[in-house]
Amino acid sequence: MKIFQSKSELKKYISHLKSDKKTIGFVPTMGALHQGHLSLVKKAKDKNDVAVVSIFVNPTQFDNKEDLEKYPKTLENDIKLLESVNCDVLYAPTADDVYDGNVKSESFDFDGLEHQMEGKFRDGHFDGVGTIVKALFEIVTPDVGYFGKKDFQQLQIIKKMVEKHNLPVKIKGMPIFREEDGLAMSSRNTRLTKEHREAAPFIYKTLKKARKKFGTKNAKEVVAWVEKKFKKHPLLELEYFTIANEATLQPIENAEPNKKYRAFIAVYAGDIRLIDNIRFKNN
Repeated sequence: MKIFQSKSELKKYISHLKSDKKTIGFVPTMGALHQGHLSLVKKAKDKNDVAVVSIFVNPTQFDNKEDLEKYPKTLENDIKLLESVNCDVLYAPTADDVYDGNVKSESFDFDGLEHQMEGKFRDGHFDGVGTIVKALFEIVTPDVGYFGKKDFQQLQIIKKMVEKHNLPVKIKGMPIFREEDGLAMSSRNTRLTKEHREAAPFIYKTLKKARKKFGTKNAKEVVAWVEKKFKKHPLLELEYFTIANEATLQPIENAEPNKKYRAFIAVYAGDIRLIDNIRFKNN
């Protein structure tokens, strides 16, 4: 695996690959890699000639400085994991290299997708996401970008950015990778206390029960039921639960025929914030 810290060196290398007509699959990450990330790398490797991964904890998408400082950094282990799945290229830059010494976000218009869920609770988050993903696409120039559906809102926003900026990359959303007990894999899971880790599968269990209820109750009733469940939980604090149209991310009250819906949730386990989502069937 070739490792680059300089975007100019990486661009030079990629231009050679392109001149040899190699296709590039790209997986942008913030490191602290787990099996969910590796499943994306395997897919990129399987469907393209070259798999490129970036590891960069992007400061502009954190509205909480403490969360940025505590975000797990495990580069040595990440390199071993990437080598184990035959990743071809790793780009692990500094903020100065990516941002040319000017670490700040661009402003984006994602047609309102940015104002829902995470956008309501994390100020400037999606401007930061848009800024870094656009910059990485311009550096790596991939044919396909692979993203997990755990961050489904982010996935929709990246698709919107690619469409609005006419970026020559296809975006593929891949299934959520879960622990055996159902907890969505996340780099933040390593920071959970033993007690909170044991409690966290309640999130996915509640999502699955809510999905069943959606067949017989309207969205408002299901939301109220979920809120009540979390109020009773001694260790987990609900930040939001919403049922939304997959395409617009707008919250819904009643299901309509031929529309796709998804439930989104954010929960605090102590000071660790966990997110998840699940497709809701429209009966």
